[in-house]
Amino acid sequence: MQQKTIYLIRHGETDYNRRGVVQGSGVDSDLNEMGRAQAMAFFQAYQHVPFQKIYISGLKRTYQTVESFIELGIPYEKLTGLNEISWGIMEGKVPGNIDNEYYRNLIEAWASGNTALPTDGGESPEEVVIRQKVAIDVILSHPDEETVLVAMHGRAMRILLCWLTNQPLSIMDQFEHSNLCLYKLRYDYNEKTFTIEVANDTSHLLTLALA
Repeated sequence: MQQKTIYLIRHGETDYNRRGVVQGSGVDSDLNEMGRAQAMAFFQAYQHVPFQKIYISGLKRTYQTVESFIELGIPYEKLTGLNEISWGIMEGKVPGNIDNEYYRNLIEAWASGNTALPTDGGESPEEVVIRQKVAIDVILSHPDEETVLVAMHGRAMRILLCWLTNQPLSIMDQFEHSNLCLYKLRYDYNEKTFTIEVANDTSHLLTLALA
């Protein structure tokens, strides 16, 4: 039975994350000191895993998150289909009262099933799925890569995990995530199904709390 194991991670912390600024796909921020420490903690915990390929989004915070693995000589590929959702006019802003209300209304609309509703000037969850499917098809088209590492973004991960597990996009907020969390997935090529084996695991970051 042919299978692929996917280690799916969210990028490390950026200053925008810390300050509550909306990034989306339009803000190409760097990891901050904590984000780099998170990336190193993940590397130290998982450098023994025989990753045959690394896939990242088109945003540099994902590259910086897996840079230590790339330096080992593991090949990597940039897939813009893995980019964060475009938050449109909200990007680069600290949510004030109006933005908070807008964001809350948007999330409630998606949760009620209106996942075709785009952000103002940005994307809808359903539009994100379309480009994600292209990226996942690329990843699955290499069955010889039995174990891969995929670095992407929070909201995009929530959307991805819904459709990979054949669940409605309206429940996306049930997939919790934090900076440098791990979801471990297994794909069965015969059954054409994904199984989540590990969800929102941050145990590799415990060393940071002890430091």
